[in-house]
Amino acid sequence: MSKEYIPPKPQARADKVSIFAHIKLFRKDIFASQPAKLYRAWMAEYRLPFFRSYFINDPDLVNHVLNKDPDNFPKSEIIKGALYSLLGDSVFVTNGDVWKWQRRIIDPAFEGGRLRNVFPDMHAAGLAAVARLGPLADNQPVEMEAQASQIAADIIFRTLFSIPITDDIAEQVFEKFREYQRTQPLMNVASFLKIPNWIPKLQGRRTRQTSADIRKLLTRLTEDRFAQIQAGTAPDDLATKIMTTKDPVTGVTFTAAEMVDQVAIFFLAGHETSASALAWTLYLLSVDQKAQQRVADEVTCLDDLSFANLSKLKYTRNVFRETLRLYPPVPMMIRETRQPEVFRKRKINVGSQIVLSPWHIQRHERLWDRPDVFDPDRWTTDETRKCARKAYMPFSSGQRVCPGAGFAMIEGVLMIAMLIRAFKLEPSGKPPVPVAHLTVRAEDGIHLKLTTRGSDTSATQTT
Repeated sequence: MSKEYIPPKPQARADKVSIFAHIKLFRKDIFASQPAKLYRAWMAEYRLPFFRSYFINDPDLVNHVLNKDPDNFPKSEIIKGALYSLLGDSVFVTNGDVWKWQRRIIDPAFEGGRLRNVFPDMHAAGLAAVARLGPLADNQPVEMEAQASQIAADIIFRTLFSIPITDDIAEQVFEKFREYQRTQPLMNVASFLKIPNWIPKLQGRRTRQTSADIRKLLTRLTEDRFAQIQAGTAPDDLATKIMTTKDPVTGVTFTAAEMVDQVAIFFLAGHETSASALAWTLYLLSVDQKAQQRVADEVTCLDDLSFANLSKLKYTRNVFRETLRLYPPVPMMIRETRQPEVFRKRKINVGSQIVLSPWHIQRHERLWDRPDVFDPDRWTTDETRKCARKAYMPFSSGQRVCPGAGFAMIEGVLMIAMLIRAFKLEPSGKPPVPVAHLTVRAEDGIHLKLTTRGSDTSATQTT
């Protein structure tokens, strides 16, 4: 496979379309509603009913919004309205002092030392995945998005609540989340109408019911854990850490109801984003056989896949970073202006929507060399590292950077290593077409053929 492999990219719309054509394309897929010029533009303005929306690719402006003045660019109410039935007042949708209080309690659970502690649970999920995929490694097509979702969900259950996905409640939550992902886009047509907060947001009946079912199951898990904490029998996992952490400013902990909100976003963000990133990585490696072999050779050189040895998988890590550049799990982020601004000599009114797109800025033709090419080796160059400091944000940036970013990087590299060590991957059928739902997924799934690589893949240490 040539180094200049260009992986699938969604077809852009025409530069000029009517608002009605825009909405029609938006209903199909967020990507389908965006023009090709956004891969070169620094800024674009959309005049929508009742408000203006500004698409920002200028690195200096992105830095201003996310890093220099984040308090004046809170998360848009559009996102909260779309996801409230599931997420409630979780850290993903809150703003201001409430958000800061939530992060002070959550962040300690994802510090480096804690990640070392949950590594054995990640590894156990990887072994379970290899065992589960073994019977499917018969050179017949396997839909890998579904497999990646199960792997990611298993890791979340094991690290958060110390239960495998085969647990009855865990299995029910997983199935409900799969249904929710199919019914609820990140944004819907109501995003074109800035509905006041006091008006109920429109959601489909299936979405509301699935959200209620998920929250009921998560409430059971959370209340059971609170009882274990009070009895002194709770395992030392992420849930226990978060539930027992006192805010250093106020001295309070999360209530059971507040914890359910947080658990919901841990599952949604940790499960959906990790599954998206893993599935696309496996696809890219299936097409680029040279890259796949380099990963296999790098993993084979290790004595074991321990936490300490993970840092030695430099090429594997670069493969994952390059996948996150080309297929960032969360394609767009929306902020809202709290005060008048001037962006590139344009006046921005209070209440305007600011759209930041990792998808576009990480493929921007004026920032990246060969932006659509899959090239893990680009991450060894100073040029790429310099560009990444201002135009690489798969986990967002600034004070609202994803608290689980370090968790995701360890999980991604470990799962890639374990799966490629066990199986050889080849593409099957037509190339997948990226679409933007809650995360970047393939329109008709990602279908790969697996064959066993031939070595013993189950006996490793997990120090």
